Amino acid sequence: MFGRRRPSLRLETERLVLRLPEMADQGAWARLRRESAGFLKAWEPLWARDHLTRPAFRNRVSWARRTLEEGRGAPLFIFEREGERLLGAITLDNVRRGPAQSGTVGYWIGADFAGRGYMTEALGAVRDHAFDRMDLSRLEAACLPENQASRALLERCGFKYEGVAQSYLQIAGRWRTHVLYAALRWDRRGRAEDR
Repeated sequence: MFGRRRPSLRLETERLVLRLPEMADQGAWARLRRESAGFLKAWEPLWARDHLTRPAFRNRVSWARRTLEEGRGAPLFIFEREGERLLGAITLDNVRRGPAQSGTVGYWIGADFAGRGYMTEALGAVRDHAFDRMDLSRLEAACLPENQASRALLERCGFKYEGVAQSYLQIAGRWRTHVLYAALRWDRRGRAEDR
């Protein structure tokens, strides 16, 4: 009997490789998350007690495979092309088909790799994949209003400010208001304004 083929996706940029997480990545992922905890926790939901454990990571790998296989998104780890060091992750999720043809994007990067343009490359690759290969029309992203680095990243990658969502997500244990951005496949809105 033949086994079921694993779903796969690999995106490459000048400096990066983006692919689904695998169980072999657990050690590097847990180490990067642990070392970057002080940098990341202000922008993320509270971590579960088992967040960095192998069983929790196994669930993450299974979820990523199912999400890609079912066409609901693309949860990808970001690696340096040279040396294959794990830098962070980016997820295209909540893909809605039919009249919407849209999805949402979320991302994080290890503290030591922030500000080097890696996430600009990764987000550009995911945006292009979503529009060109998945035939989406709209990508959405949200971030905390004070997260100037994330806002600048989104604007560099063609996302435009669209408004504010009150009590949008629980971040660091509190319901937080977020600013909303979107990129359109055929965008005629002009450059993003400073906000």
